[in-house]
Amino acid sequence: MTDAAQETDAQLARRIADTAGELLIALQRSSLFEGKALGKVGDRVANGFIMEALAVQRPEDKVLSEEEAADPARLQNSRVWIVDPLDGTREYGERRTDWAVHIALSIDGAPVIGAVALPGLPETLCTEQPISVPPPGPGPLRMVVSRTRPAAEAVAVAEKLGADLLPMGSAGAKAMSIVRNEADIYLHSGGQYEWDSCAPVAVALAAGLHASRIDGSPLTYNHENTYLPDLLICRKEHAKLVLGLIAEIAAAAK
Repeated sequence: MTDAAQETDAQLARRIADTAGELLIALQRSSLFEGKALGKVGDRVANGFIMEALAVQRPEDKVLSEEEAADPARLQNSRVWIVDPLDGTREYGERRTDWAVHIALSIDGAPVIGAVALPGLPETLCTEQPISVPPPGPGPLRMVVSRTRPAAEAVAVAEKLGADLLPMGSAGAKAMSIVRNEADIYLHSGGQYEWDSCAPVAVALAAGLHASRIDGSPLTYNHENTYLPDLLICRKEHAKLVLGLIAEIAAAAK
């Protein structure tokens, strides 16, 4: 049993992500709900558990969750947990594997701690034990994009790179595909919120990957406006080229 008094923030993030994932899998296996109804129940159950767990384990911290009204008091706090209890609700309801649980801790706006559970695999990636991403192999680059609404910029960059497009569900699943060496580039410009990227970005940075806005600026968190519309996660050796192509495409569109 984990001694809560000795548990680090990263260990706690992983334990909460793992347990939320187990609850979500149990709901799927129950066959009491299907489709959209399963997704809605999953969101509520996972969120309720996560909020209670953080209230007990880190009562002095604030929490920003996709499923809760934003607490303005968080803006005055250095330590804010940013969570997405079920990232990829549609994929979860469809019983696919490309959905995730995001548990992150931002400190002074930086994505310091993160755990991303992929319960459908199952696997959890965490800043506590970062993966060493191997160098790219031969063949064309691989770019993950939304399976339902791939961003125009991502498609345009992929064409210029000659990259293969890999449609995938949740933001967490797409980001972790880079960490897990299943893809090379995750470029998104179609709109997201802080809870969509905070945990995945923390894990990606801990693994030595590049993570930024698509203009190259840092990704920062716990803002009053939680909308964070774009990001780039990729191997560091590809970052300069991809950012340059994004700027080139943007300039041509003006």
